[in-house]
Amino acid sequence: MVGCRHDAHALTSQTGPEGTKQLLTQYGDRLVCVRYRYDTQRKKRFKTVEIIVAERDWEPPAPRFTADTIVGVRVGFAEADMRERVKQAGGKWNRRRKVWDMRYDQVVALKLEARIVEEEASHTRYQD
Repeated sequence: MVGCRHDAHALTSQTGPEGTKQLLTQYGDRLVCVRYRYDTQRKKRFKTVEIIVAERDWEPPAPRFTADTIVGVRVGFAEADMRERVKQAGGKWNRRRKVWDMRYDQVVALKLEARIVEEEASHTRYQD
C-alpha cells in the first residue's frame, strides 16, 4: 500500500493493522490507502479507502521551458525580500519589459512559476 495525505482529523494506515488486513484481502494491489476520519460532534468514526479503479499508460507533458531558458518574472515593487532573492538567483532587471529575466531552473527553485510573464521566453542570455 502506498501512503496517502494526512488530513487534520484523520489517521492513515499504510500497512496491515487489523482494520486494514481485510481490505487488503478484498482489494489487493488496487488498495492505495485506508483512512480513519473522526467526527467528534456526531461521535462517529469513518473508515475510508482509496482504490485504483483504472490504469493506463500516460506520458507527462513536455516541460514548458528547459532549465536554461530565460523567462520574465513579475515581482512587485514593494516585495523587497523577493527582489533580493531573485537577484541572488541571478535575475537581471529588464527595463523594456519591466520584469526580472532569470533562468527557468532558478524560477522553479524559488517557486515563482506562477509569476512568469508568458511573452518572449528566450533561450539566449540576458537581453535588455
